[in-house]
Formats: sequence, structure tokens, C-alpha cells
Amino acid sequence: MRSWNLSQRGGAYVALLVLVLPVLYPSLFSPLGHASPSVFSEWNAPKPRHLSLLKGAVQRQISDEQKSELWSPLAPNGWKSCVRPANGPVVPENTQGYIQVFLDGGLNQQRMGICDAVAVAKILNATLVIPHLEVNPVWKDSSSFEDIFDVDHFIDVLKDEIPIVRDLPEEYAWSTREYYAVAIRATRVKTAPVHASAKWYLENVLPVLQSYGIAAIAPFSHRLAFDNVPEDIQRLRCKVNFQALIFVPHIRELGEALIKRLRYPVQPQSGADDEYIQMTVNKNINKGPVKFVALHLRFDKDMAAHSACDFGGGKAERLALAKYRQVIWQGRVLNSQFTDEELRSQGRCPLTPEEIGLLLAALGFDSQTRLYLASHKVYGGEARISSLRKLFPLMEDKKSLASEEELTKVEGKASLLAAVDYYVSMQSDVFISASPGNMHNAMVGHRTYENLKTIRPNMALLGQLFLNKSMDWYDFQQAVQDGHQNRQGQIRLRKTKQSIYTYPAPDCMCSR
Repeated sequence: MRSWNLSQRGGAYVALLVLVLPVLYPSLFSPLGHASPSVFSEWNAPKPRHLSLLKGAVQRQISDEQKSELWSPLAPNGWKSCVRPANGPVVPENTQGYIQVFLDGGLNQQRMGICDAVAVAKILNATLVIPHLEVNPVWKDSSSFEDIFDVDHFIDVLKDEIPIVRDLPEEYAWSTREYYAVAIRATRVKTAPVHASAKWYLENVLPVLQSYGIAAIAPFSHRLAFDNVPEDIQRLRCKVNFQALIFVPHIRELGEALIKRLRYPVQPQSGADDEYIQMTVNKNINKGPVKFVALHLRFDKDMAAHSACDFGGGKAERLALAKYRQVIWQGRVLNSQFTDEELRSQGRCPLTPEEIGLLLAALGFDSQTRLYLASHKVYGGEARISSLRKLFPLMEDKKSLASEEELTKVEGKASLLAAVDYYVSMQSDVFISASPGNMHNAMVGHRTYENLKTIRPNMALLGQLFLNKSMDWYDFQQAVQDGHQNRQGQIRLRKTKQSIYTYPAPDCMCSR
């Protein structure tokens, strides 16, 4: 009996210890976003994987001529915007009914969906209800259209194209997301194929509108083709993307504040308040603006796991990412059937912070380059980006540039934070993304439309270069520069099946 009591008491002590340890020693149980791995962490602090190249990059010398060429804006490309205002009011007095769309994905996928929704409303001669943005299962953000985009501006710019309403009239108020979630409804269209034609909508959605006065399309992302679409519809999509969709005032104001601080930097002062910072920024304006690079670094756990690549975090990290793939995608990840070497040689691995830093250094950006880091959470935290920071110590992000008070309205809201990054990135002298994706595609398209310098990493080339462990810095630098001469924003015409949002010419741009 005594031994049983001792055993029971010992078990109670262990249970108490499990409860108390995280309180007394929180660093042991630190989350993945923190700089240092914990005893119970799923990753080990990654060491530089390209140490020889990193040493060469740290010691790099950049000529003034090279710097000048690197920062110079793109020359006129012979193309201009073709998005013209409608020739007078063209909105019919009566429409076929109301179109609702429910958009999933992140900010930039939803942005493209909004453009397509306007186009479909035009095709069907329908009234568009302000699109509903679904809660993203990864970011858990419930921000609505009105939280992100300026609705009044959106409606005003498109007033001569289609009728738009914020909410349904009372007689259709029953048509909600909850209404469609619990049963099959005649007014819901759930069979829209990916890249459906205009004809498909006329044959399948128009009858629903004519019968019920309303049609709710879900899912809707990527549900309108890019080919064989009337010219006026293509240009309308671009009008929405480049003119009608602007962010709400507080996002634009925060973006402008960050840009101002990037261009007119302040030397950090202990205890400096917002008034002192603003006064110093205003004083520095007389010295002229500083150029900066916006780097979109999407390296969150979702991206790392889905790529199925090895990022140097050891066995624990590989097992954790494999488990994550199984939970989120039930193991249905195409890349997981290939080896890391095969994926890298095909350019299918996102660049790590270390690798994107080496790319920028090889292209000619020196250690005095101001870098704006447009990212949400970096898998591995500060330890993962330490090599990048070593190459570019003047690296900033939203939190380093703005006060806690300024970030209050966007903190914890992934879509609003992404909107701030989008706004700042559009104003940067150079933009580069560490991996393909919706942000990369949206930026490439928008900056092409504005003829702004945008570097597109040659992923296949870089994958092969990083696999070559015997390459020295000089050869790496030459190979990188040769492989990126025509990847810095030069106009590229859209090919069949390519997105109009990534390649706006020739559909939305005209030759001068």
C-alpha cells in the first residue's frame, strides 16, 4: 500500500512538473516563430548550407557602374495601358439578377477572383454583390472585402460597367453562406469548371438567374478562362485589378508611412517616440530619397511542407513537415515522390532566406542596400533568416518600421498585413520574390503594367547552382548575372493558358 501511495504521489509530482515547466521556463517550449529552437522543438537551428558562397558574398565588392545599372529604372518598353473608361453609361436599366461569389485562398488569389467576378457579372448582364471572402484555413483571417478594399472607390470606378450592391435586397436576404452550407440549393452553382468559358456561364448560370433572380457561385477561384474571352471583358478584368481595387485608407496611410521611413531612414535612438521619428524623417527628406528593394519571402510552414524539399533543419524538421503534409493534404503532395536533389534541379524548391540573399548579392546589391521584408511568418524564425540579415543588415519589415500603435488595426490579420506588403512592394525600386506563388504573380503583373523593375529568379538555374558544392563565389556570381539578364521586368506577352493577371500584355496593353 505504501509503495502504491508513493507511486501515486510521484505521478502527481510529474503531472505538476509538466504544468509548471512551461511557466517557469517558457524558452524550453518556445514556438517555431521564435529565434532559438527549444529542447522540444521540431527543428534544429539551420546552419548555413552554402558556407563557401556566403563567405564570398560577405566580402563582395560592387562597382559604382554596376550599382547604377542595377538601380536604374526600366527604359520605356513600347507598351502602354489600354484600359479605357467605358464610352458613356453602358449599364442596362434592368439586369438578369444578382450574382454572389464566395472566394477562398489568400489576399492575392481573392483579388484575382474579384476581377473574374466582375467579368462574369458583365457577361451575364447581372448585378454583382460585393464578393464574400472566406476565412483562410491557414491564416485564420476573417477580414471582409470592406476591411481590405475601398468599396466606394470600387463601385465608383465600375459604375459605367456593371451595377454593384453592398448587400442583397430584403427579398433575397436568405441567400447567405450559412444557407448554402447546410443543404443542396437550386440557386447555388457548384459545378463551374476551372477556367470555364464565357459560353459555359451563359449556358449554365444564366438560366439560374432567369429562374430565381439570383445565383451563388462557390467555389469560384480560377473559374474563368483566360483564352477566347471577348476583348472588352479582358480589359475590364484589368480595369478592376489595376484601377478599381485600392486598399482602405488606413492601409494606404500605414503603407505611405513605411515607405517614407524606408526612403528617409532614421538612426535608432533609445527612447525615441513617434514625434521624434517623424521630425527626423522630415529633416532627412532634404537629403533625397534612398532606394530600396522589396523582398517577398514566403517561407512559412505551409509553403515549406508543400514543397517537400529539405531545408537543413535535420531529421526532426523533415519528420515534422511530413506529418504536416499528411494532416493538411492527406499526403497528396506531388513533390513528395521526388528526392530533394530532383526537386532542386527542376527549380521546384522555394529559395531559403540564405539562398535569396546570395542571389541578391550575386546580382550586385551591396550590404548598404535597404531591404523591405514582405512576409508573414518565417518558418524557423530569426535563426532561419540570420544569414540573410548578415548579408543585408539594413533589412526592415513592418514591425521594425512602425510603432505598436500604428500596427493595431492590422496586427494578427494576415490579409491586412499582406495588403500593407503589397502596397509597399508596388512602390519599391526593385521587387523580387523567393518563390513562385500568388503574390509573385500579382506583383509581376501589376509592376509589368506600370513598367517597374521586377526580378524573376531563375529557379531551375539556381537549384542547379546551389547543388554544386564546389562552385566558388566568382563563378556563382557570373552564372547568376548571365542567367538573369532578361529577367528584370522586361515585357513578356501572354501565351495561351497563361494568366492575364501575370501577363497583362497584349490584352490590357497596347504597342505605342
